Amino acid sequence: MQLLKSLIIFLSATYLVGACFTVQAQTAGGQSIFSFLRLPTGAQQSSVGGETTSLISRDLGIINQNPALLRPTHHSQFSLSFTPMPAGIKQYYLSAAVYKEKIATSFAAQVQYIGYGSIPQTDPSGNELGNFNPRDYQVQLTASRRYLDKWYYGGSLQFIQSNYGAYRSSGMAITLGMNYYDSSRQFQAGLVMKHMGVQLSSFVPGQAENLPFELQAGITKRLSKAPLQFSVTLRDLHRLILYKPDSTISTADQVFQHLVLGAQAFIGDKIELGIGYNHLRRRELSIANTSNGFTGFSFGAGLLLNRFQFRYARSFYTNVKGYHQVSVNYEL
Repeated sequence: MQLLKSLIIFLSATYLVGACFTVQAQTAGGQSIFSFLRLPTGAQQSSVGGETTSLISRDLGIINQNPALLRPTHHSQFSLSFTPMPAGIKQYYLSAAVYKEKIATSFAAQVQYIGYGSIPQTDPSGNELGNFNPRDYQVQLTASRRYLDKWYYGGSLQFIQSNYGAYRSSGMAITLGMNYYDSSRQFQAGLVMKHMGVQLSSFVPGQAENLPFELQAGITKRLSKAPLQFSVTLRDLHRLILYKPDSTISTADQVFQHLVLGAQAFIGDKIELGIGYNHLRRRELSIANTSNGFTGFSFGAGLLLNRFQFRYARSFYTNVKGYHQVSVNYEL
């Protein structure tokens, strides 16, 4: 009964927050600045579908999804992720955490950096003027605290910048989240409001753009009699329609676009396996009149030692090729 009561409270809060933001929703896919913030930054996150707000983990990198997932157990940990992408694009993610017992608060610093390599710069006539190195990055400061026995809440302050040669833009944002964890029932729930902020400077003076705000909620449940854990994440709750290129997509398909599904299997306490499915990703990246293979799917594995964790994930964004992601977590 206590679990059911907590779930009802959580879903009610999610509904109320979603109702408040639905009328203000203005950012659809490709219509907001700093879209790189939506990319998964860690291998564990990628392996379960790329979105998760409720998954409590020893992996410090998971806090990029929800600041309330930051725990005192992350004290003195460092996390590093590397993601090579097509055309020489590379993403790096670094985070570090500390717990201050006197104020019962966990703190973390995070950096996400995406480099697009060296690109020739030309004038309107096509004459080469040299090379430039476009890049995106964000720096986050995160804090998290416990409330009562089973609740956690947290927030992140973000500085964001995109630099594309002569064109630059920067912004400030906050991300707020909460998390519920019932250890006796191995049940987790999360709610997060991402990237609420303003653009400090725009690519074109006087033409401000929206940040990629996103409202997400999710639950995670580990089975009591099997080494399995399942996660369901509800994404973009502030928007009803996510992707509808024509009238052939059914209402059920539109609803399913809001779901990201993930599952994990644990072999002892050292090996972790994960698999995920992101239906919106599959819909947006599918190619008509051809087989789309594993587009939208992802999988991964982790080796968990006492002070060292190594994770690998492979996510499929096309029907022929996926991209790799490697994460290392170390506790001093």
